[in-house]
Amino acid sequence: MDPILELVGATKRYDGTTVLAPLELQVAPGETVGLIGPSGSGKTTILRLALGLLTPDAGVVRFRGAPLDAANVLSARRQMGYVVQDGGLFPHLTAAQNVELLARHLRWDAGRIDARRNELVELTRFPADALERYPVQLSGGQRQRVGLMRALFLDPELLLLDEPLGAIDPLVRAELQDDLSAIFARLDKAVIVVTHDLAEAAFFARRLVLLRRGRVVQQGSIETLLRAPAEPFVTHFVEAQRRLTITRTGGTA
Repeated sequence: MDPILELVGATKRYDGTTVLAPLELQVAPGETVGLIGPSGSGKTTILRLALGLLTPDAGVVRFRGAPLDAANVLSARRQMGYVVQDGGLFPHLTAAQNVELLARHLRWDAGRIDARRNELVELTRFPADALERYPVQLSGGQRQRVGLMRALFLDPELLLLDEPLGAIDPLVRAELQDDLSAIFARLDKAVIVVTHDLAEAAFFARRLVLLRRGRVVQQGSIETLLRAPAEPFVTHFVEAQRRLTITRTGGTA
């Protein structure tokens, strides 16, 4: 099966500093991939390259087999959904207006917009009576659900999530993790999830891609990273995650 997204030798530099080394990455239709690694490892840069918000300094980014360029980037972007931390909502728009924004821009008719919004309210378990509230009037979990509905509104083929649950308290985060996992399985779309949290990445994705300083250190299942680390950094990263989990839960090693 041909990949829906492919980075081939993709490189990115800022002010002479390489933030993404020549990188190879493929994402198949229906596959969920977890991008993990410390801050500055290149995770968000990969998403921005996929969206065509950045262009590689070398190499190529392909979406559905076609290199992203000025001629096709807007149409490709409409086949991708992008979710950021806390939803990335416009504060002056209601939840419904945020959700429907792109469809209204594309001049969908009102009946089609209403039908799609109602589908997504049910899918994401968002309270319908909160659609007329503004982001400041919503909880963190509700804002994230609005951001997800907006990303899904055009029925994209690829979902890109950048630390989607990073600003949410643990109980709500656990609930959203369950809901997102169920949504991914139901929709069967390609998904890339960026997170600092190894356990969260493993919860969502069977294939993890561990990055460090703009290069792929190792990729594979969580079991592969645990049992056959490719280099000492993999073990260091895993152990650091374990210590963080113990600290958060008040447990002991």
